[in-house]
Amino acid sequence: MTEIFLYNHGGSANHGCEALVKTICAFLKDKNNLSLLSELPQEDFYYNLQEIVQILPAKQRCSKFNVDFLKAYIHLKKTGDYFPMDVLPYLKSIRLIKKGDIGISIGGDVYCYEDYQKYILLHDLIYRRECKTVLIGCSLEANLFSKPEFITDMKKYVYISARESLTFQLLKNAGLTNISLRPDSAFTLKPEYIKVPVEFQENNTIGINVSPLVIRKEKKPGIVYANLSKVICWILENTDCSITLIPHVVWENNDDRVPLNKLLKKFETTRRVVMIEDSNCNKLKGYISRCRLFIGARTHATIAAYSTCVPTLVLGYSIKSKGIATDLFGTDEKYVIPVQSLEQEDDLTRSFIWLWENEGMIRKKLQLIMPGYIQKASMLDEDIREYLGEKE
Repeated sequence: MTEIFLYNHGGSANHGCEALVKTICAFLKDKNNLSLLSELPQEDFYYNLQEIVQILPAKQRCSKFNVDFLKAYIHLKKTGDYFPMDVLPYLKSIRLIKKGDIGISIGGDVYCYEDYQKYILLHDLIYRRECKTVLIGCSLEANLFSKPEFITDMKKYVYISARESLTFQLLKNAGLTNISLRPDSAFTLKPEYIKVPVEFQENNTIGINVSPLVIRKEKKPGIVYANLSKVICWILENTDCSITLIPHVVWENNDDRVPLNKLLKKFETTRRVVMIEDSNCNKLKGYISRCRLFIGARTHATIAAYSTCVPTLVLGYSIKSKGIATDLFGTDEKYVIPVQSLEQEDDLTRSFIWLWENEGMIRKKLQLIMPGYIQKASMLDEDIREYLGEKE
């Protein structure tokens, strides 16, 4: 029997990763032979993903006396290339994949980071198992396309879906034909509505998300915190809105609650600023959907806002935020402020004021386009089946 393995999943304490697993599994709900190779399976059990998919560890301990370890170690000493060492923990899980199986990479932006060579090597190891591989919902930076090894890697996939048109055009310009443009599957995620904190005014709350990752991208130390403090002051002084701080990733070394708690402590005496507790991706989307406006750094937090027609200002750093905004509004200008461009403490405030003054127009536009956009995202199901030879 053909097995389907979802891989490049970092763990569900990143609730964007959780949302991708849930939505892809919903597309493939008729598949009983579906497994998730997880970097952090304990997180997935904590958020109950075992209810929808079989969870397997992506990494297992590799003995130093193993032949694979010795080869990788000698390679490191000779070349300085540490990536073969990095993939050693994945070898046992990869050997579960057999000829004719299907590997679906759901880590859409794994190629966007400095260690992208690791994912090229992982894909090659899986590809050598003589299975079909699929790359779902990817965002890819332009500089990657000058690297021959990257182009070779892309050509090994039987199907690639780009989640925004900037990436799709780069793939197309590179001569790849096994591609389609489909919005991120997380646009189809269903929100779950639970009781909100007392301080949360439904439809009159400004939601704010920020991440340690985006702070590391700032060019001027402290500029992100200074800008967020300034915009919160403006909201408190000029509106009657509440402010809700919403963490979307709670990994130990990349925890949104760290910068958000810093903001909370500064403004908690106003009694108009509150931070919600960690929740699963559906509940987080439920909170975000009840915001009046949203400022977000995490891509999937902003997707939760867009898909529920909440006017959103994105604090971005890469092609993915620009591409998604361009597809929705025809431009990323005004809708995305690159963190690298922050120079003055009121840069974000000036952008937020534009969002505030144009919220009606933006909401109407989202309400008009979002049903079709979500429908287009759901067509990813048909694409996957077609490229896997299941569609007549």
